[in-house]
Amino acid sequence: MSDDFLKAMADVIPLKQHDKVVNHNKAGQSQAQLAKRAAAEQHLYLSQLTTDVSLIKPVDPDEIVAVKAEGIQEAVFKRLRNGKYKHEWLLDLHEFRVRQARDALVNFILASYHAGERNVLVIHGKGYKSKPFAGLMKSCVCHWLAQFDEVQAFHSGLREHGGTGALYVMLKKNEQLRIEARETNHKGSGFR
Repeated sequence: MSDDFLKAMADVIPLKQHDKVVNHNKAGQSQAQLAKRAAAEQHLYLSQLTTDVSLIKPVDPDEIVAVKAEGIQEAVFKRLRNGKYKHEWLLDLHEFRVRQARDALVNFILASYHAGERNVLVIHGKGYKSKPFAGLMKSCVCHWLAQFDEVQAFHSGLREHGGTGALYVMLKKNEQLRIEARETNHKGSGFR
């Protein structure tokens, strides 16, 4: 049987590296299926992220926040902490109520992630006069960000970006970026 196979494949020419086609859309999903999946993702987060302030640990308005997932290299976190990563996307939550802020944050993080953004800025303010405790919005945002699968790390901003009233947020690579990185770094690709 292997002789038959070799005879059948004798005139087949292998594809060159640059001729390979990669389907970046998992399992050939339609736009409607992708939109439905995104809506389900959003709904899941909205149902998991509490707006009950009695369940949220207060964070002092002037406290420097530093959170990173396991596996994040110290040099990478230091660059985030020092504001060295470019952030083109920004979400300002001033004047939002807690529920509105949660909804806006979920939409923002998911949209940023799916758009391939790696670093974003979230401005929550310090909230010295917020009720029932000072730093309410900051506390909520920190609590919520820690629960996102897409978030790798976050740190209070530098003074010019809002200081302890803002957070640099580092997102994971989305599937598209992981595929592109794999292709770029693949052995034999010619670019090393």
